[in-house]
Amino acid sequence: MPNGSSALNSNVGCVMGSSPGVEAGCRPASSRFLALYYLERPLARLTGRVQLCYNRHRMHGSAPTMDAAKTLCDALENAKHEHLVVVTGAGVSHASGIPTFRGTDPGAVWSKDVTELGTYRYFLLDPVGSWQWYTSRFDHVLNKQPNAAHVALAELERWQQSQGGRFTLVTQNVDPLHERAGSRALIKVHGSADRVRCIKQNCANGPPFGALDRSEVDFTAFQANPGCDTLPMCPACGSLLRAHVLWFDEYYDGHADYRWSEVVAAARGLSLVLFVGTSFAVGVTDLFVQALVQREVPALAIDPSQRSAPYRGIDMIAEKAEVLLPEVCRRLGAT
Repeated sequence: MPNGSSALNSNVGCVMGSSPGVEAGCRPASSRFLALYYLERPLARLTGRVQLCYNRHRMHGSAPTMDAAKTLCDALENAKHEHLVVVTGAGVSHASGIPTFRGTDPGAVWSKDVTELGTYRYFLLDPVGSWQWYTSRFDHVLNKQPNAAHVALAELERWQQSQGGRFTLVTQNVDPLHERAGSRALIKVHGSADRVRCIKQNCANGPPFGALDRSEVDFTAFQANPGCDTLPMCPACGSLLRAHVLWFDEYYDGHADYRWSEVVAAARGLSLVLFVGTSFAVGVTDLFVQALVQREVPALAIDPSQRSAPYRGIDMIAEKAEVLLPEVCRRLGAT
């Protein structure tokens, strides 16, 4: 990855001079949720009620504890006729061989600098370096398969709906593993690794509505010889293409595919929320924690590292999701 101003500016000619009409990377708007919102404005400043206290169910061995499975089963039974929202983060895909973004994993993507690569600003400064990193990572991600946690969440969706309840799965992950496992009531609030989009506003392939399947773009020349002259370009207008993901200096309402209004509606109308494999470090989790604070609805979080939750009302379950969730589905008769 380039370091220093000279390295960062080495490819600046790829995009500079073509800024009119391109996406705005970061616009002041106090009522909008920035991707890095939670890190920049801790929830404690907003509510004054956040406490780093939580209940734990400890994991012993490879099988889930009776208390952990029973706790989750009871909560799901109580909400089976209502609106269950599941919010997943990178931890749910860890068992599929995809590194987490933070935490203790030595391969964590943002372990060095959360804003070093994942910003629109960096893309404009060095689109070649940005695309090199993303093509390498996305090729890895797109070759992975769902694990037992993904499959169990798809089963839980069908079970909840069969009971007359509502189900919404909001994932922070850009991998395609939830949909490959069969999830249908799915919102990919941070975008998709298997799609790209034009940087030009209102282009057929650009924001606020346009995007392309990654398979429609030939990356062969770029991967063989990365440079300004081989960067992927929009087939409709000739502007640069970018990854179809939400960067840390962008807003959740920046593209229709993030379906932010539906996420907000889910937060306002949920009856139970289950967090799986998230570090509670971005805007979407902050939104749901605010909803818990304001509405006092029950919440559980599955995290084998026993990371503390940002609010007392979240019941932490220190289990591996790929172990616990299949057992819970078995007990519910959801398999």
